[in-house]
Amino acid sequence: MMKLAIFASLAASVAAFAPQQQARSSTSLNVNELEIGVTAPLGVFDPFNQLTLYPEKFERRRAVERKHGRIAMMAVVGMLVHNAGIEIPGMLSISEGVAFSDIPDGFAGLFSVPVLGLVQIILACGFVEGAVWPANDYSGDYGTGYLGKTLEGEKLKNKLDLELNQGRAAMLGITGAMIQEGIQGQTLAEHIADGGAIIIPGLI
Repeated sequence: MMKLAIFASLAASVAAFAPQQQARSSTSLNVNELEIGVTAPLGVFDPFNQLTLYPEKFERRRAVERKHGRIAMMAVVGMLVHNAGIEIPGMLSISEGVAFSDIPDGFAGLFSVPVLGLVQIILACGFVEGAVWPANDYSGDYGTGYLGKTLEGEKLKNKLDLELNQGRAAMLGITGAMIQEGIQGQTLAEHIADGGAIIIPGLI
């Protein structure tokens, strides 16, 4: 499922918008959504002047950015875990005799999952997107995290800043890893084994 998350992260809209009076502010976490993610060194980052031109679209674009950032963070963790040789024990498909450890890393893994397995993943993602954590809920708060329940004020804003900015870094990181694999034909582990350099956004 991590491999599908990697592909889903391609759809990420890195719309790192920040405060302007024209835009709407709404969240169920009692923080100003327009101030989230506005940190040094970029501060307010709106290179295409979208907040001024289309202020009514800010809320949806922020929700898309947050969601795809979360997907990308999962994808990065999944990539690192798989490339470290850590696999889920057991069988992926008993009928076809495919174990989880049989699925290779990188792009090749997507084409090694049985068709019915891919269908199940797509249906599960569709169910979550449509019913469990609906896409029309722009708040990003689905009642499953601890941020809105145990933190408030500056501490809450700091954690939300971290989530948004790390999500942005993850979107860039996983996209870069996919481009690197597409160009070189090597997974991350193979690239490192051949003496290639690795740069992780957020850690430099």
